[in-house]
Amino acid sequence: MNGHAGGAGAQGPARDAATAAMAVKLEHATGIRPLLNVPLAKHTTMRVGGPADLMAVATDVASLAALVRFSRAAGLPCLVLGRGSDVVVADAGLRGLVILNRAEGARFDTERLMAEAGLPLARAATLAQHAGLSGLEFGLAIPGTVGGAVWANAGAHGSDVAAVLESVTVLRADGTEVVEPAAQLGLGYRDSRLKHSTGAGSAAPRVDERVQVGATGGVAEVVLSATFRLSRADPTTIKARLAEIHRWRQEHQPLSQPSAGSVFRNPPGDSAGRLIDACGLKGARSGGAQISEKHANFIVNAGGATAADIRRLAELARAEVGGRFGIDLAYEVQFIGDWSNWQQEVA
Repeated sequence: MNGHAGGAGAQGPARDAATAAMAVKLEHATGIRPLLNVPLAKHTTMRVGGPADLMAVATDVASLAALVRFSRAAGLPCLVLGRGSDVVVADAGLRGLVILNRAEGARFDTERLMAEAGLPLARAATLAQHAGLSGLEFGLAIPGTVGGAVWANAGAHGSDVAAVLESVTVLRADGTEVVEPAAQLGLGYRDSRLKHSTGAGSAAPRVDERVQVGATGGVAEVVLSATFRLSRADPTTIKARLAEIHRWRQEHQPLSQPSAGSVFRNPPGDSAGRLIDACGLKGARSGGAQISEKHANFIVNAGGATAADIRRLAELARAEVGGRFGIDLAYEVQFIGDWSNWQQEVA
């Protein structure tokens, strides 16, 4: 996985001892006590995934930056995880440190919203509505955080982050913090310059849209906070728009079942869901995973699914669409962790 979040590393007692020693160093350096061997299934919306060697919670921007800086200085693979949408963590788990981003501060200054990276974008949309500010309504449909949404230029319902983002505060690979205007981020369809600092490709499984990664030595830039430029509007009108978006999601997406959101990006001029449906794959299953009957671009955990089940279905859909239509679907969902032996698992 690009050297960022995977790799088997040392095994058994030796790895456990090294992890325990690293935990002591981390707590000494940051004042934050990490947990060891934490199952990641409960921290992802798909509800699958093996254990992380270490997990620490960042409750504000300062602790987020401190944990990332420590991991880079210690040569410890590090993954910043928001709400765990758009990710499928391998059944074998993930080596290194997972930082749960719970830096959720927010404040308003006239028509601007300043939000820390861990704030759920849906909550930002609601806060803006209460403040009588419009522009973030689309965020109600985004299950991730502000940081991940900026990283991916997340969008829905005719808008995206690029339409309202003014600037971001970024933790650079060298440990410095800098405020950058949105124009410097290379924001495009579900894309930004920040993604490519990890070396991730766009078609193969890669690091998640809503996860920021720092490899050993730290190459990725991490979003710490963002400022959105919004506009005044009647709170009642904004609330009605939010209700409309909520109704649409309930009608068209399998919200009652665990999923990671859209599996693939829409190809130019078409819909990934339409293409997968045209291949007759709605309802297809692998173990406990199923291509949703409601929306073919969603794979759901229908009960007891493994990460390998989900990946098999995703690969099947991609192969079928490629074979029938000649279209190479690009993943939006990201497969992270140690996938070295997933194909050997029993379907």
